[in-house]
Amino acid sequence: MFLQPFQINRKSLVSDIVAKDYRTAEVFRRHGIGYCCGGKWPMEMACEMNGVNADTLQAELEAVTRTITVSTSLNFSEWEPDFLMNYLVHVHHQYLKKSLPQIKDLLGDFAKEHTKKFPYLVELEKQYGLLHKKMPNAMQREEEIIFPYIRQIVYAHKHKEPYAALLVRTLRKPVEETMLKSHEAVDDIVLSIRNLTNNYTTPENACTSHKVVNAKLKELDNDLMQHSFLEQSVLFPQAIAIEKEVLGR
Repeated sequence: MFLQPFQINRKSLVSDIVAKDYRTAEVFRRHGIGYCCGGKWPMEMACEMNGVNADTLQAELEAVTRTITVSTSLNFSEWEPDFLMNYLVHVHHQYLKKSLPQIKDLLGDFAKEHTKKFPYLVELEKQYGLLHKKMPNAMQREEEIIFPYIRQIVYAHKHKEPYAALLVRTLRKPVEETMLKSHEAVDDIVLSIRNLTNNYTTPENACTSHKVVNAKLKELDNDLMQHSFLEQSVLFPQAIAIEKEVLGR
């Protein structure tokens, strides 16, 4: 289930492919191919039954199962704020914009059929709904207000612009609010989701859909924690240090 290397074999059952790598579930879902209890068909046969080009499907499956890692030796604190903000937008924000609606649909479909067996799914959908609603607004605020402001003060500080102190005095609140309120709220929601899913643990003999939902939620959790770390522990402290230096001049 968790990213064991394997080659896509068109004669393999769809359910077996998803069981080996949960990331393939979204590809099958996008093409209308069932992968849970109805996924007991070889991939090539499922393509014929659903009018899907097997070459196209295989290419998409191979693309989505590519594992890309970031070295733990990277020292994010040495990155320039501009580069770090670009990284946050193009890596973490893009991931969230794509994954948040996908996971919402996966969770909704699973809960629709399994709430009686797993009553906690009602609260899980509620908590995830809060996250799904909050994150796009938070990202928009960062991209349109917070990050442009940080870029401005970094530039003003670097070039010793006379307007720098005035800029800080008039616009410093958004950074503080983002640090203290937005991230705390997201952390609380993620903690609730962890508790509800028993840290994304699936019961014995859980169906493939259950495993996929938990795996996607865990993937989201990992990304959010990295995202939060880069902002709270690296970017925002850099911005606040620059603010203080500008005001002290």
